[in-house]
Amino acid sequence: MALALLALSLAGCNVGSEDRALFMTPPAMERTLGHAGARDDGAWPVSEWWCQFRSKELNELMTAALEDNQDLKRVYDRLHQAEAITEVEGSRLLPSLDINMNMVQHRIAKHGVEASYNPAIAGQEKTAGNLIPSLYYEFDFWGKNRAALDAAIGETAAEAAELAETRLLLTTALARAYFRGLAAGRQLELAREMTKLRRELVRVAETRFRTGIDIEDATASARMDLEAALKREAGVEALLGLQQDLLARLSGQGPDAGRGVAVRGLVGLPSAPPLPKTLPVELLAHRPDLAAAMHRAEAAAQRIHGAKAEFMPSIDLTILPEFQASQHSTHIDKLATYLFRASAFNYYVQPGFHFPVFEGGRLRGKLETRRSEYDEAVDEYNEALLRAAQQVADSLINVRQTSTVLDAQKRIVADARQKLALARSRWNSGLKDRREILTLAHDAFEAGYYLHSFEADLLSARVDLIQSLGGGYEQGPNPVFPVPSPEDDALTPYVNFIESLGGG
Repeated sequence: MALALLALSLAGCNVGSEDRALFMTPPAMERTLGHAGARDDGAWPVSEWWCQFRSKELNELMTAALEDNQDLKRVYDRLHQAEAITEVEGSRLLPSLDINMNMVQHRIAKHGVEASYNPAIAGQEKTAGNLIPSLYYEFDFWGKNRAALDAAIGETAAEAAELAETRLLLTTALARAYFRGLAAGRQLELAREMTKLRRELVRVAETRFRTGIDIEDATASARMDLEAALKREAGVEALLGLQQDLLARLSGQGPDAGRGVAVRGLVGLPSAPPLPKTLPVELLAHRPDLAAAMHRAEAAAQRIHGAKAEFMPSIDLTILPEFQASQHSTHIDKLATYLFRASAFNYYVQPGFHFPVFEGGRLRGKLETRRSEYDEAVDEYNEALLRAAQQVADSLINVRQTSTVLDAQKRIVADARQKLALARSRWNSGLKDRREILTLAHDAFEAGYYLHSFEADLLSARVDLIQSLGGGYEQGPNPVFPVPSPEDDALTPYVNFIESLGGG
């Protein structure tokens, strides 16, 4: 054994391991953030970020969703399962103690096989029993069991981050649906008003045609405009219903719960959100999807160590103290007096040693599988990091663009209303046709109709930015902590040497 360890130590210096996937550093974003006009003098979002929109109805929907949403409950169940698995893996580091007890009351037949060999016991009854405590412990010299526990802890942490990610996706989806539903409710009111104006324009056109003032083409055109208005009204009403159904489902309720929701609620537009000064360095600590990816990579690194430890010798110890008693008696209730005495005691102490010399490639294949899983986990983290940076950049551009569009639409609405007011003033003086007044009123309503859509776009863009910044999550790993390095442990050179000899 000593010679083998010496050979391993001498050979380990020259045997290298295959390079593993590397973690990506946070990508540079200074130019992107500067182009988006973002300020870096703010803080990360808070946990209940939706309160900044100052909507009582939205707050109530969020409370219901966080309590009753089925997707969120399912992730809770997965987290509880991961916690239970962690407890199972932790038990491997502790001794196990079992107790087995057997009692037998046996009558020997007078003319049976036993009596034929020993007639003196024919027809007698025999009381027998044993009590065997079993103590087993595996010495974790190479950290195999500890690595299994750490991997389970990493998976539990990943599930906790997945829970936070599901919560974030749920709340942001609900907020967007609420804003879209609120906009649809207001647009439906305007669509109905525009339909009324179109009907009045049809009546005016028909009157002018009957009196010979205008041709029939004007009436046909007015009727076509009315049909288009009716189609838009029906479409907006359907959109409102879909958003209400979505809100009900996200809240964990049936469709009836969504009726009447997001119709006349009020929403405050928060001020332009400045970006955190620590962006993008601290994305890992504030993005639950990044945290989950990092924890899974850490768990995969621990499983690599566990697979390496299986190449090494293992030692365990089994201790079996035993109480045995056998007495010719008809009183099984007196068995305890026979068991618990010094003459009934015996024991076994059994140390075990196992060294896997040749496993037909099973250990090598398992190790390579664990290494591949680790590389995949690191690549998934890198992809998540790039996706997170892109989402921040895209959401900033979207906030800026929707703000610009909304401001322009507000000016269009103001101009349309001013134009309508001037036309009404001239109509009161007899200088304007009523058709023009109705058309200008329709244009003012239509400008307001699009304004509500752009308001929902801006609110949704704000939600996108909050989501890209993690939505108040703060339990991610510290970005300055060292990343996993599974090939830098002390077992690597020994395992490489064993593999070079065809072992495993």
